[in-house]
Amino acid sequence: MLIAVPMSVMAAPYAAMVMDARSGEVLHAENADTPLHPASLTKMMTLYIAFEAVEHGELSMDTLVTVSRNAAAEPPSKLGLRQGQKIKLRYLVRAAAVKSANDAATAIGEAIAGSEAAFARRMNRTAKAMGMTRTNFKNANGLTESGHMSTARDMSMLGRHMIYDYPQYYNLFSRVTTHAGMREVANTNRRFLGQYRGADGIKTGYTRAAGFNLVASAERGQERIITTVFGGRSTASRNAKVAELMDLGFKRAGTRVALRRPGKPPYLGNKDLGNIAVARSADPSPDGARGKTVRVVSAAVTRSLRPQSRPGASGTDVAPLVASVEGDIETVLASVQTAEVAAEPAPVPEQVADASDVAPGASVKPVRRPKGIVLASAAAVAAAVAAAEPVAEPVEEQEVVTRLSTSGGRHWGINVGRYPSRYSAEKVLLKTALMETSTLDGSLRKVVNRSSGFDANFMGLSRETADLACRRLQARQVTCFMIGPS
Repeated sequence: MLIAVPMSVMAAPYAAMVMDARSGEVLHAENADTPLHPASLTKMMTLYIAFEAVEHGELSMDTLVTVSRNAAAEPPSKLGLRQGQKIKLRYLVRAAAVKSANDAATAIGEAIAGSEAAFARRMNRTAKAMGMTRTNFKNANGLTESGHMSTARDMSMLGRHMIYDYPQYYNLFSRVTTHAGMREVANTNRRFLGQYRGADGIKTGYTRAAGFNLVASAERGQERIITTVFGGRSTASRNAKVAELMDLGFKRAGTRVALRRPGKPPYLGNKDLGNIAVARSADPSPDGARGKTVRVVSAAVTRSLRPQSRPGASGTDVAPLVASVEGDIETVLASVQTAEVAAEPAPVPEQVADASDVAPGASVKPVRRPKGIVLASAAAVAAAVAAAEPVAEPVEEQEVVTRLSTSGGRHWGINVGRYPSRYSAEKVLLKTALMETSTLDGSLRKVVNRSSGFDANFMGLSRETADLACRRLQARQVTCFMIGPS
């Protein structure tokens, strides 16, 4: 006699991996390189690219997204979006991260790349840049589709990138509930978050073909473990297995392990569009497809022009500055003047475009100083900064600062990163000022001491100048965001 077994309880192929998040060391693996259906673990990549797009100014968390017929028609789990509805990106991000809403994930992909197919190509480019060698995405939400596959190893790598590349957004995955614009939604991972000590994310996934999947992370003291399971039989049994593997990971992980952040993949953008940005119309066309207006945007800077001296300054003023820091600034000048010199890795931006999506009291760890930078004495740094300012009488200098802070709407600024020391921040400010003289000349360089590091700011700009400076710096792969009037 044959007994029919419901598809929902049939065992899917099983795979698992346990990783020390601090170093990337694999502590345990079973079938970790077997391509399997990732289900909604896919949404980690969708969200990663959304955060990247916000960071690079493609859109903001307040961008109104018009929901397409395709997105509205996605099957559950879903937020319940309607065709033609306009909703802020922040709510789509929350719905995809917390509720695992398929319609929200599709809307995110279409908003960024114009279509889900184009967004899938961008997902695959980003996955390849991360080293996810056995992953192929076909959609933004993870619904079962032929060829849409990944592995426990690749998803563990993606989870690690999410934690360290965008820590300012990571708290989204630990929210038990959140408001997604239309209604309050509950976290699909709330049981594990509430049951396992130290658990703080990150993403569940389920389809009949995949079984019950989970990429989870937990932190205890200085130790952080990432555990990935594919093919669980149920939510309860999957969570029990993840908890067992987490315990194994904490047992095997060293107490003192040097933090080696994963290398952030290069910003690839929408390669399908080249140097053309597609501005989508607010109203959908009759057949549900959004209209497109094509506008040419400025191309990336291909070479760095030699900076010009400030008014009233002569070339001889630079020599004492270079000598004062024993050749360190000479390296900076060379990197600014030579187009072939590779740009330094940009620090993780620590002001968040969507401030409401950062947990209260959450802090971002400062970026480590790149290797090869030699620290100079505080006196040398002070001398370098002072030498870089225009020569003026004390009264005139005071008048300039007053005008910057009160006249013509020059109440804006830009931030070019947070650094572990005042010296590092001052050095970056000097380098950036030399790099972008046309917009930053006359601005006030300011280092702000925060609990988690030193902010490098340029103040006393108009909103238009701050926006232009950020866009020009981002074209040179320099992290930058605007600071509004206080």
